[in-house]
Amino acid sequence: MTAEGEEDPVVEGYWDLDRLVSDLGAVRTRWREAQQHHAEYGAEGFPSRANLAKIMSSLCGALFPLRLGPSFVRIHNENAFVAQTLQTALSRLYGQIRLELLYAMHGSPAAEIDREASQIIGNFAQSLPGLRELLDTDVEAAFLGDPAARSVDEVLICYPSMLAIIHHRLAHRLYDLGAPLVARIISEIAHSRTGIDIHPGATIGRSFFIDHGTGVVIGETAIVGDRVRLYQGVTLGARSFPADERGALAKALPRHPILEDDVVIYAGATILGRIIIGSRSVIGGNVWLTDSVPANSNVRQAKAQYEVTSRVEVSAPHRVHALVDAERDGFAENI
Repeated sequence: MTAEGEEDPVVEGYWDLDRLVSDLGAVRTRWREAQQHHAEYGAEGFPSRANLAKIMSSLCGALFPLRLGPSFVRIHNENAFVAQTLQTALSRLYGQIRLELLYAMHGSPAAEIDREASQIIGNFAQSLPGLRELLDTDVEAAFLGDPAARSVDEVLICYPSMLAIIHHRLAHRLYDLGAPLVARIISEIAHSRTGIDIHPGATIGRSFFIDHGTGVVIGETAIVGDRVRLYQGVTLGARSFPADERGALAKALPRHPILEDDVVIYAGATILGRIIIGSRSVIGGNVWLTDSVPANSNVRQAKAQYEVTSRVEVSAPHRVHALVDAERDGFAENI
């Protein structure tokens, strides 16, 4: 009962479940009517982040069975493990791709959707040996580029950047093959686990290394050459976003930087816009760069002006004066 003696509208507990369900349904209906270009079709559902996380864990184990696979895998049984793991993981990935296509190809015959999903998963599977070879160059680049790395195994097992790069290599292939939603979910799985945000549309060359890695952002249309090294906090971002008459931002326009081969970008640097960083250039820490630079450039901040003062004299000048007086009088004082 309320303070006025009226009957409380909640039937059981502390909420009116029927009303909640009805109100939420009304909100969803309004959203879908306003977003017809992204309507949610049927009851098939969407790709599952939880399922894709399990699939990616399996694929990592299949690519590097002795290091990223389960503890029972040994040389004598790794081929059997890889075969069984790939059969399961690729079958489940096919299901996730098909869910995306049911959304993206709404109205198409089921047979056409199945054919497209089969083509994507088949091409992806055939790409795995080449992706493993590409990832080997990334592992070696990390080992050679980090004096703290004691072995390539340590790099593969311990470095969060390697987890992010493995996810990106696989996601980028799916993105190119026509499964951008599945690819984006995979990239965000890595982002949430490592703090490294690489859009699956970004094109990245061989022997790529991110040292430390937290806070690195690489945008959708970025192009990164071979043997590039980035440090934590680097952003390869967009400078401006053209919009249409309704204010909606234009999609998929080239708007992120191009890094040529052998570029090094140090911690905290921000590189914005469709600019070109010439090969063998070095961009210093915390640099903000919106203009292209030629090959063999060295870009760094102007020297900061700073002053060094005595922390003791600033915080406790009486102690300094006592020390001076004691030294002058030839005896030490307990201060």
